[in-house]
Amino acid sequence: MVARYEWIAAELRDEIHAGVHPVGSQLPSEAELAARYDAARGTVRQAVAVLVAEGLVGSRQGARRIVLGRSRSQSFAELHSFAQWARANGYRYGGQVISQSRRAAGPVEAARLGSDQVLEVLRLRTLEDEPVLLERTVYADWIIAAVEALPPDCESVTAALYASVGLVVAYGEHLIDAVPAGTQDARLLGVRRGSPLLRQRRITTTHEGKPVEWSDDRYRAGSVAFSIRNSVGANPLTREAGDLHFGA
Repeated sequence: MVARYEWIAAELRDEIHAGVHPVGSQLPSEAELAARYDAARGTVRQAVAVLVAEGLVGSRQGARRIVLGRSRSQSFAELHSFAQWARANGYRYGGQVISQSRRAAGPVEAARLGSDQVLEVLRLRTLEDEPVLLERTVYADWIIAAVEALPPDCESVTAALYASVGLVVAYGEHLIDAVPAGTQDARLLGVRRGSPLLRQRRITTTHEGKPVEWSDDRYRAGSVAFSIRNSVGANPLTREAGDLHFGA
């Protein structure tokens, strides 16, 4: 069941995307939105906070929120898969396995996943029928059979694994940088070799801390933006030196 604030956020998001609230305009006040949706102001405040985290509206307090844009923005405030994010934003999305194979784990993979054997999957993701993301995911041995049972065109691996084996991915650690597109990246994403790609490397675990996957996700430039909201008191964003040796 969708929470009330999520439903309100979805309604406002759709209106922003449709141009009902143009860039630079003000959203209705909390009081006006509360009356419109017959909801408590706290619920409305939660809904607007979702849009702030996505970068759609400004975060200034004490005034009406300003619409900043209609970009495809994904927030790290909550852990969502690509499919969950796309569905929540009303986008058409898809997925297709390009290759999949079991193999022995490398030293880094063994250390991260605690597995001697892994399943490596290369999956192409589409948004509005355009290729936007390549996922190179390595799964821990305990979940291999469930992943292999999924259809190659599975739209949401997260939802399918929850339905089949009750898997809930609870925690994620992300590292973001930029890399040039290699030959395979360029061919599958429809860009020139050497074009910049936004890379997100992530490891996810269950509630119990059991490693699920280690993934190297590469987004075509301009396809999405990531939003991170932080403060002096709580800052989850860490800046690290980049890797000078880019891989294809």
